[in-house]
Amino acid sequence: MIGTIANFIAILVGTIIGCAAKGGLGKRYEEALFTALGLAALGIGLENVVNNLPKSHYPVLFIVSLAIGALLGTWWHLDTRFNNLIKRCGGQSTLAKGIATATMLYCIGALSIVGPVMAAVKGEETMLYTNAMLDLVTSIVFGASFGWGMLICAPILFCWQGGIFLVAKFLSAAFFSNALITEFAIVGGFLIATTGISLLKLREIKTLNLLPALLVPIIFFLVKMVI
Repeated sequence: MIGTIANFIAILVGTIIGCAAKGGLGKRYEEALFTALGLAALGIGLENVVNNLPKSHYPVLFIVSLAIGALLGTWWHLDTRFNNLIKRCGGQSTLAKGIATATMLYCIGALSIVGPVMAAVKGEETMLYTNAMLDLVTSIVFGASFGWGMLICAPILFCWQGGIFLVAKFLSAAFFSNALITEFAIVGGFLIATTGISLLKLREIKTLNLLPALLVPIIFFLVKMVI
């Protein structure tokens, strides 16, 4: 868990540095950062999709996942509820987009999924330390763009990686197969790309309503393992 703790601290430190720098940024510089983050999220999302689609053995699974996720998320009003929660806590309307984008960038990726598994099974923390350095830089930009509310992403990442670590340590490391990670990365790539599209103001997409799509590959592989 040391690597996960390091990743947690890296996001806290990076966000604090970014928030401290935010006070010296004018409005036009903030807009420039939003554009940069939007391009980065769009590029990273598409990279995940393009790199993992050729590896997929279930080429229709991501379509089913996105469709089911969109229906469930819309039914549960996830985007509206999350935005209302942010507003009640005194956050700005753009903060919800920032949290959604940052959380996906921090949590969806080989380093953030395979890293805790390697730490649990082999005691190897290198991938998590590498992820921590990347997240440190990313969190500085997010802190400067969206402010103090981005600190919530650190405990979200800790719970995510900590949960994977505990499952791999005490239940089944074999569950986190290459096939599952591939399908998860494809769906996650599309979700990251949608946050980029929203930040670039190309089209308003309620990414949080698509979030249940990430559960579909997990449930699919659970059922497949049981059968």
